Amino acid sequence: MDQRIHFLTLATPDLDAARAFYRDGLGWTTLLDVPGEIIFFQSAPGQVLGLFDAQKFTEDLGHQGGPAMVSGLTLSHNVDGPEEVQAVFDAAITAGATVIKEPQRAAFGGYHGHFADPNGLVWEICHNPGWSIDGDGKVVLSEV
Repeated sequence: MDQRIHFLTLATPDLDAARAFYRDGLGWTTLLDVPGEIIFFQSAPGQVLGLFDAQKFTEDLGHQGGPAMVSGLTLSHNVDGPEEVQAVFDAAITAGATVIKEPQRAAFGGYHGHFADPNGLVWEICHNPGWSIDGDGKVVLSEV
């Protein structure tokens, strides 16, 4: 198996709230939107983020009972500096996100803050001076 991920599909309890937040609030472009079922957004070259209605997600897995929930997961969006962290964070809050941790200096030498989307999905907006992408698209991580 190649070391790559093409789809990140996450259960979401309120698909309409997710659509309003990502598409209408943050201005993301949908790749495919199947009302009542799933919304896809291209999140990187060759990668798609899918937000799947939680009950339909559960049924798709062949499980019985209540809807699946996402926990123990943080999606991170890296930007070029502390000012951009604050700007993206503020835009997300304006779009309907809930503050988890206000942007601040981080132990790793960067600057970051955390919010939850309307369905509780946790995002980190981060400036990490030890994170970069080389000319071939490879992520380079170094200690600061």
